Parts: sequence; C-alpha cells; structure tokens
Amino acid sequence: MLRRLTLVLIASISTVLLSACSSGAFFLANLPVKFAGPEVHRDISYGPQLWQKLDIYLPEETSAPAPVLVFFYGGRWTFGKKEQYAFVAKTFADAGYIVVLPDYSKYPAVKFPVFVEDAAKAVAWTHDHIHLYGGDTSRFYISGHSSGAHMGALVSANPEYLKTEGKPLSIVTAFAGLAGPYDFIPEAEDLKDIFGPPNNYPNMQVPTFIRGDEPPMLLLHGADDKDVIQRNLNRLRDKIEKSGGAVEAHIYDDVDHIDMIGSLSWLLEFKAPVERDMLEFFERQSPKQ
Repeated sequence: MLRRLTLVLIASISTVLLSACSSGAFFLANLPVKFAGPEVHRDISYGPQLWQKLDIYLPEETSAPAPVLVFFYGGRWTFGKKEQYAFVAKTFADAGYIVVLPDYSKYPAVKFPVFVEDAAKAVAWTHDHIHLYGGDTSRFYISGHSSGAHMGALVSANPEYLKTEGKPLSIVTAFAGLAGPYDFIPEAEDLKDIFGPPNNYPNMQVPTFIRGDEPPMLLLHGADDKDVIQRNLNRLRDKIEKSGGAVEAHIYDDVDHIDMIGSLSWLLEFKAPVERDMLEFFERQSPKQ
C-alpha cells in the first residue's frame, strides 16, 4: 500500500512539473545523476562553433567495447540543452551503453537545415572518436525525442547529411525515434519560417528520403499525444514498409508527448516500457559476435 501511494504521489508531482517542461521537472528527473551518476566527459567540441558541444556518459567498467547511443533532445527546434537530459544518458549508461548528448543550433539564430547539419556533424565526430572512450562503432545507434527524433531520423534517412561529413549512412546500425514529427506541414508562423518556403517542405519530411536501404527504425509514440499526432509515425512506417525497409512500431496507451521522454526517468518509468523496447530493438539489430 505504501509503495502504491508513493507511486501515485510521484506521478501527481511529476505530471504537473513535466507538463510545464519546468526547471523543477529536470531537477527531479536528474537527481539520481547528481548522487550516483555515470562518469561524464563534458563540453567536448565536435565542431568549431560555440554551440557544437557534446557530453559523453560512460557505463560502469566493462570487459569489451560498449555499444554507442547518440541521443538528440527535443524542444521544437528552438530550445533545450544537453544537461537537462542527463537522466536519459544515465538510463542507457546503466544498461551498458556509452551515451552521447549533443547540443545543436536553434531557431531563430538558424533555420532548417542547419540544426540537422549539426546533428550529422555530431554523429560523424562521435563515430571517429568514440573508440577513445571504449565505444564499439559496430553497434552505433541514433535516437531522439520530438524534434530531436525528427533530426535523428533525417540523419538516418537522408545520406547527404553524413556524406557531407565524409561518412556513409551504413555507419548507423539503427535508429529509434520517440514521438517524432517526421511528416508534417508547418502551420504555425514560426515553423513556416523555420522550414519554409513551402517548396522546401519535402526536404524536412523524413518519408521523402526513404528508399528501403536505410538503417532499421523503431518508431515509438503515445496514444494520447496531442503535440505530435500519430499520423507522423503512420506515414513514415508505411513508406518504410512499402519500400522494403525494416521498421517496428509501438503505440503506448495512456501516454502523451511528455510521458514518452519522462518514461526514461525514474519519475515516470512506469508509464511505458520505452527503455525495454529500445534495448531489445537495438540488441536485435546488433551484428552477430
């Protein structure tokens, strides 16, 4: 009974805080990192610009090179910072992954596709250097939430981004997207400004670049998500399936947009098995040892 009451209390507090994307929410979500977090290498430059920094979180000592996860946080292409998502890094570092959290440029300082170009640069830098931290580039995964999932999916689907950085798309073992706006038409004025003019919209829609030979994709979404509607997942999944590519999808009941990322924290881990589904998917894509 006490455990149940505690969970109800945590759920009530976390729902209020997380719904506002407040600093209090990130503070609570990151408490375990402050007290028992993994080893972190902070503010490593992956490019010449001031914002082109990333943090690397290491798992406990392992006897073999560790799989690598590059995770892009969301924030409507306009806000957010890597330190706020340390709880995501801890979750996967505790599972034995080296986790890389990059920062990237944002609107209104830049417009599309500059932030996706930053994402590709961070991925390429990580692939070149992560062996110095014990990373295994044969198990090299990309993920993200919301606008971060959109960016990660574009890097994983459009080979031109990594080609610009001197890398083939084949360096990406698999992609996992959480509540990504993969295929939408901007309606808000700021989004029109970010991605316009309209004849440029196909270049920001992930299905445009699906050919069937992109890395396997896991698409996760909450059935109660009102911020990014499920149609985005459906259209991307349908295009991958019609093209002969590899895709899996999970829709979680009673889960909204914030719950998706919150479920990777101790506050809302009971909301959806996002961590489990991602780890199992990555393991299935892992090359046979």
